[in-house]
Amino acid sequence: MAPHFGGGASPFLIAGPCVVETDDLNLRVGETLSELAAKLGVHVIYKASYDKANRSRIGAGRGPGLERGLKALERVRSATGLPILTDVHEAGHVPAAAQIADVLQIPAFLCRQTDLLVATGRAGRSVNVKKGQWMSPEGMAGAVDKVRAGGAPEVAVTERGTFFGYGDLVVDMRNFARLRAVCGVPVVFDATHSVQQPGQGPDGSSGGLREFIPPLLYAAAAAGADGFFLETHPDPDHAPSDGPNMVPLDELTGIVSVALDIWQRAREAVRA
Repeated sequence: MAPHFGGGASPFLIAGPCVVETDDLNLRVGETLSELAAKLGVHVIYKASYDKANRSRIGAGRGPGLERGLKALERVRSATGLPILTDVHEAGHVPAAAQIADVLQIPAFLCRQTDLLVATGRAGRSVNVKKGQWMSPEGMAGAVDKVRAGGAPEVAVTERGTFFGYGDLVVDMRNFARLRAVCGVPVVFDATHSVQQPGQGPDGSSGGLREFIPPLLYAAAAAGADGFFLETHPDPDHAPSDGPNMVPLDELTGIVSVALDIWQRAREAVRA
């Protein structure tokens, strides 16, 4: 299996809509990401979830479900050639998801779920584990060990901020070096969910401050993130979930281009 995390001359990019939507939208995003990959010379992994089981409210959009969602993701991979990443919330979903996805992702709220972590490790796919909003970098070593115990060929950890009070997350830029040191894996920065405001949106849904995505992403690039995670949508304000903290699709290439330039300049400065 080809590696998806690290080892290249630039960071890798995980990007896509929050949840699987219509084929037209899924493919529109996929085609833009394919063009971005070719233009910027960056390895891109298409991200969308067939089910978001940890929504704030009972009526919130979750996606089309396992069977329909995986079929839709398979169509994206066939049309674009991009590798696919999707969330798994239950150990029982892992075998089916692994038939389609190149990368399986553990949501932050589930980073302590031993059976799920081991099951993803056994699937023979790359695994990205999101750091829980309450977890220290050192505490994530156990999560990585569980995935490795299952035999995963490749593991990454994603920093997505730490709770600061009830409605905000803060990103400690030291965590990229700390996570890499204690876990021994590439570290991704999730710019999307770092600006999320849990429970602060209308009717108790999650809000977000997308205007802070670029500066946080650029800071993470300078601080040593190995990969970037950005949810994107042609019309974020009307997306079924995570709209307030998604990058408009037509702005994505410019933002990523700046982040890559900062990343490269920071590496050159360290080597000088």
